[in-house]
Amino acid sequence: MPSSLSSPVLYRAVFSTVFKRMDPEAAHHAVVTGLQIASAAGAGRLLERKTRPQESLRTEVLGRSWPSPFGLAAGFDKGAVAVLPLGALGFGHVEIGTVTAHAQPGNPKPRLFRLVADEALINRMGFNNDGAEAVRARLVRIRRRIERLRDSGRHAPVLGVNIGKTKTTPLEEATEDYLMSTRALAPVADYLVVNVSSPNTPGLRQLQDIESLRPLLAAVRAQADESAEHHVPLLVKIAPDLADEDVDAVADLVAELGLDGIIATNTTISRKGLVTSAEAVESKGAGGLSGPVLADRSKEILVRLRERLPGSAAIISVGGAVSAQDVAERLDLGADLVQGYSAFIYQGPFWARRINAGLARIRRGTRRG
Repeated sequence: MPSSLSSPVLYRAVFSTVFKRMDPEAAHHAVVTGLQIASAAGAGRLLERKTRPQESLRTEVLGRSWPSPFGLAAGFDKGAVAVLPLGALGFGHVEIGTVTAHAQPGNPKPRLFRLVADEALINRMGFNNDGAEAVRARLVRIRRRIERLRDSGRHAPVLGVNIGKTKTTPLEEATEDYLMSTRALAPVADYLVVNVSSPNTPGLRQLQDIESLRPLLAAVRAQADESAEHHVPLLVKIAPDLADEDVDAVADLVAELGLDGIIATNTTISRKGLVTSAEAVESKGAGGLSGPVLADRSKEILVRLRERLPGSAAIISVGGAVSAQDVAERLDLGADLVQGYSAFIYQGPFWARRINAGLARIRRGTRRG
């Protein structure tokens, strides 16, 4: 692959002249379509030769082998329509979703906004997806292909599935709603994530309250293992806006229930620390903010969780990681895995390749030192 094709400078020029002028959601769909077309044309094998993570990055977490500790966070591929093309770009895992029990259109458009000066995003998508059964059908086919790739020694991403509450389901019926998704999706997931932290479904974050969260997580854990007929690692995704004492309470609950881990963190409702003018930010309206501005809080929560959780509980750190150095820092702070999303939009399709290459160099330098 010519270096010019993977150059971040070239991509930034394309972003500025093409994608920046497009509606963000329309640009997203164009990128996904392009990935699908490239994959159908057989580009996956060619890409894999250049983007496959080095063997030194292989990581053992949650009872399985991950090609790299760096993966793609939920939100980019909500419906499992581009898992393998995304894996071919070098992501060690791809977390799809958020998926809800029932199909739903999400919030009215426009609902995705760029803050270019901050390389950040504001979204109020509202869990737009095709519903658990439709996504399950896709994942059954995808898993067959993933297993064939693994059997032949080729790169294949670990597959995470992120589930949330259907908007129209009352909070008092939330557990059964999550269980419907669990029954459909646990058998086709390498790991399962309970999302109770999106700011874009009314009332959802109330489920982070410990007395609501305890029965929900216990029920999903039991249902996941029963439906899959084997243990499916289960994690809960929390918000960066939780107070420190609430972070501690969630960590204690994870330990109490014997859950497999925590994903920290989701998007934030805060608008602090942005370079973009307050007037411009306010014009975008409500929604979850993601990007480098989340990095400090994400790291604070990571350190707090690592000190509080038993060593057997995994932490997937997400929020503001942009570079290989960022990923290495999260791992040094106690993360088992790291995810990104917003920087993918700003740095282009070979972002994961650069992260993996940089991380491998950092590790070689550490060993020499």
